Amino acid sequence: MALQIWFPLFNHYHNHNLCKHDRYGPTLMSSPRTLFSVTLPKASLSSTQQHSPDNTHYLNLNINNNNTHKATQLGFLSKRRNLNLVILALFSNGFLPNMTTKPILAEELQLQRYIDPKEGFTLLRPSSWIKVDKAGATVLFEEANKGSNNVGVVVDPVRLKSLGEFGTPQFVAEKLIQAERRKESTNDAEVISVAERSGQGGSQVYEFEYKVDSTRGGMKRIFSAVFVASKKLYLLNITHSDKPDSPLDVHTRMMLEQVLHSFDAAPQT
Repeated sequence: MALQIWFPLFNHYHNHNLCKHDRYGPTLMSSPRTLFSVTLPKASLSSTQQHSPDNTHYLNLNINNNNTHKATQLGFLSKRRNLNLVILALFSNGFLPNMTTKPILAEELQLQRYIDPKEGFTLLRPSSWIKVDKAGATVLFEEANKGSNNVGVVVDPVRLKSLGEFGTPQFVAEKLIQAERRKESTNDAEVISVAERSGQGGSQVYEFEYKVDSTRGGMKRIFSAVFVASKKLYLLNITHSDKPDSPLDVHTRMMLEQVLHSFDAAPQT
């Protein structure tokens, strides 16, 4: 289980005094980025025809008018073509916002709130998934008849006061993927995205998405979130099959992303 690689990772670097790094830099959630750049071409026309002196003024007038009209048409078509390319690129990369004004509710994604008052964390979890007991996991939910698709949380004491003491999100992602690649069952592992958000009380929450090609279950998509609160390390790990013949569908992905973003310390009462 992917949860097993996290705590040795944190404990190893803590014991070797590698917890202190420069202040974390900008992340995907906090810094703007240039998606792409499009340069619109300038239309230009020239005429090499020669005319008699008597008709020079008349022909020049017509040529200028025609050139202006054609340049305008070509410029418009060129801009429209590039605009279409821009829109296509936006759709392809998923950067266009949802055009509907109706917000996505947890009920629509079949999610329900789970709170662990003892350990002090909360998250949304798939309502149809079954809670199971497993050694090493604080809580674990599995999809019925598909135990390899699961949502697990582990809570463990640490001497860190914040994730920033350990490293930046990019630093943690690099160490995480290195640990995955060292596993005998891993054929390949690749980071998809890294992000940071603010959690309860302003705590740092790191989020990761990566995919693993394993001899145990094939291609998997993994979403992870981690934060430190009250000198405890809280780790959420979401694992779902993502094979070429049955890729992760849009609805399931949206559901799992909502689980990822909902993971946080429970509000104090």
